[in-house]
Parts: sequence; C-alpha cells; structure tokens
Amino acid sequence: MAVETSRFRELFGSFPTSVAIVTALDDQQEPRGFTCNALTAVSAEPPLLSVCVDKRSQTLPALIHSGAFVVHILAEGAQEASEVFAGKSEHKFAGRRWKPSETAKGAPVLTDIALAYAECTVVQPVEAGDHWIYIARVDGVEVFPRRPLLYHQRSYSIWSPDGQLTAAG
Repeated sequence: MAVETSRFRELFGSFPTSVAIVTALDDQQEPRGFTCNALTAVSAEPPLLSVCVDKRSQTLPALIHSGAFVVHILAEGAQEASEVFAGKSEHKFAGRRWKPSETAKGAPVLTDIALAYAECTVVQPVEAGDHWIYIARVDGVEVFPRRPLLYHQRSYSIWSPDGQLTAAG
C-alpha cells in the first residue's frame, strides 16, 4: 500500500534542498517558468541533468515546444522569485530582467537571482506518475560567487561557507 500524498510531501519536506527556477519559451516566444526542487545530476560524461515537471505545469507546453530550458539554482535574495514562480500567475516575468539564452533556444536567463545556471537541451522525456522527468544535456553553465538559497519544511534559509544557516527574508 502506497503512503498518502500528505505523508509523502512531509517526507520530502524534511529534506533540505536547493531551490531552482526552470525557464523556457513557449510557441509564441513568451517566457514561462516554474520553481523546482526536483533537480539532480545524471551524468558527467556527457553532462546530463534531470528536472521533474508536474503534468499540470503551465510551463510544460513550453518545454515540449522548445525542447530546451535553463535551470537557475537560486541565490540569497531570490525567495520572492521562488514564491512567484511557484504560483500560477501568467505574469511571472513582469518587471523581471532576463536575457535570452544563446544555447537553449532563447530560454530566459535570470542572472540577477542565480547562484548558477545551466542551459539545457532535452535528450529524453520520461513519464513518471503525475510528472515528466526531463533528462537534458547541459550545453552552457555560469556560476556566480553568491550564497545559496535553501528550502526546508516550508521555509527558506541561506547557507554560508562556514556551515552556518541563517533565515532568509
């Protein structure tokens, strides 16, 4: 017997994780994006990562259309963006600066809020329950000297190189 959804969410809510935003362009060349914490490295040779996308995501059609996306690992100060992109608003990019990716078919790159970002090309989508797992080749990377935003039990914190956690705010 499978566990209840609430218990499953509680299990993974107890796991501190980085926070990411995945972006892509839709068939009208409009930017789309969602907050994601289901992100993992798959392979170093070739460089592959995976992201999990809810089948109800408003960004899913853009991923299907473009076959490319940018994953932004969020930095300190990006909590507001994480919350906006976790919602269902059609205006997630309103007032937000971004530049088009040169290697991910123009997907939005949000340099202001990223600790790092990866420009990706979809290699293989895999259907898994109520999500799609997108395995993608990493074609470009940029890393910035910032502190990472973490998420744990519905709250944000900042990790410092000295191992200290501080509340994000």
